[in-house]
Amino acid sequence: MSQLVVDALAIYAAFLAGYETVQLFYSTNIRWPASEYNILFIWILVITIATFAVMGMYSTRKSLLNVVEFERLGKCALFAFMLVSAIVFLLRQAPAGSKAHPILTDLQNLIFLDTEHIGKGSVVFTYGYLFILVAAERFVFFKLMQEAHRRGIGHHHVLIIGAGRAGRKIREKLIISPTVGWNMRGFLDDDINLVGTSVEGAPVLGTTDELEQFVSDLKIHTVFISIPEGDEFKILELVRRCRALGVEVCIVPRLWHILTYPVKIERLDSIPLIVPRKNSARISVAAAKRAIDIVIAGASLVLCIPFFILVPIVIKLESSGPAFFRQRRVGKDGREFEMLKFRTMHAEMSGDALKPQTSSDPRITKFGKFLRRTSVDEMPQFWNVLMGEMSMVGPRPEMPFIVESYTESDRARLSVKPGITGLWQISYARLRPIHANLDYDLYYVEHQSLLLDIIILILTPFALVKGTGAH
Repeated sequence: MSQLVVDALAIYAAFLAGYETVQLFYSTNIRWPASEYNILFIWILVITIATFAVMGMYSTRKSLLNVVEFERLGKCALFAFMLVSAIVFLLRQAPAGSKAHPILTDLQNLIFLDTEHIGKGSVVFTYGYLFILVAAERFVFFKLMQEAHRRGIGHHHVLIIGAGRAGRKIREKLIISPTVGWNMRGFLDDDINLVGTSVEGAPVLGTTDELEQFVSDLKIHTVFISIPEGDEFKILELVRRCRALGVEVCIVPRLWHILTYPVKIERLDSIPLIVPRKNSARISVAAAKRAIDIVIAGASLVLCIPFFILVPIVIKLESSGPAFFRQRRVGKDGREFEMLKFRTMHAEMSGDALKPQTSSDPRITKFGKFLRRTSVDEMPQFWNVLMGEMSMVGPRPEMPFIVESYTESDRARLSVKPGITGLWQISYARLRPIHANLDYDLYYVEHQSLLLDIIILILTPFALVKGTGAH
């Protein structure tokens, strides 16, 4: 409820800002408050809140990827804008002098809009401000929730059944994003040899025979059943027991790797079928993405001219060797290209090896630490973008020797151009190597859109400020 109230206040502020903006650009015959604008505000408020509710903006479960929340907000704002625009057109008041029943006239005054007295662009400006204000207040709200979770307030205690690969993957996600509010208490596993030990730092508390005891003692809210290859009847029995205990149960299904891609469920009579969806990226979307790349990269190269003059001088003064670091990377469809960066390591140590994971790595120069921390070392890659070898948003380009170890599913990340920034770069997983978090890239490949790109570009500066920006 508190989130709904805050959203309503943000929508009210956006409407005020939209109204004042219209007054600057257009000459209107009416000032607010007045019935015309009051009715318009009510329509905007009701439709926007209803759209938020229908599209899951008030779900208590937050995604580990913050970008998903902002992308959903963008879709909601766009849909609500289109709906309100249609209503403004359809609910125009009848021309003066037209005959209507008195009851209909009263109804018109309540719900119809006098568009002659409403400034043109009111709805457009309102929804522009609405996206910014709601995104800002939800960002602040999310940070407050994170701080509460960090202090142990509002935690949802989690138990994972199965300490195998799937279970360890779930634990990894919960550890990477501890402030989402899921506090893992441990594993249950029917392998007696594991009971009493720890798996990647998490205790194996007991077997599934003790499920009821641990749920009660540890005050568990959610149980993840992560035994996708387990016996079907055993899994169903575990689900029944969890439901009897009143806890939420989440199941990692068989073929869970396939389900990381967008799929739809179809039926052949009574038999459910999992059908992978085809990539819906169109030529027009690709052309628009390329146009955005050219505009941003071209403008950035011009604005960064002072850096391209000063940074190489400082690099050369501190250590011998070239100012630019050139390295073969693998791009779209497996084609190799030469990626550019400002050199941040000693020239004799800048070979084809895994990149430094900490600023204390002896290969990094003193000035190189600053370049990496601020991501200034990435600026030359605007040239790669301009040349069409990279994009502003996409998976980070990897070195050939790492790509050689890819599985067939991993190679899906090569179906799009690599990017300067992306989902991985703005996530908590940024603290771990790229190749250890390919699922972020695979998610982007399967869900890519202009809106998602724009959201990632907007969030990248915030990631840089937090020290988790692109490298």
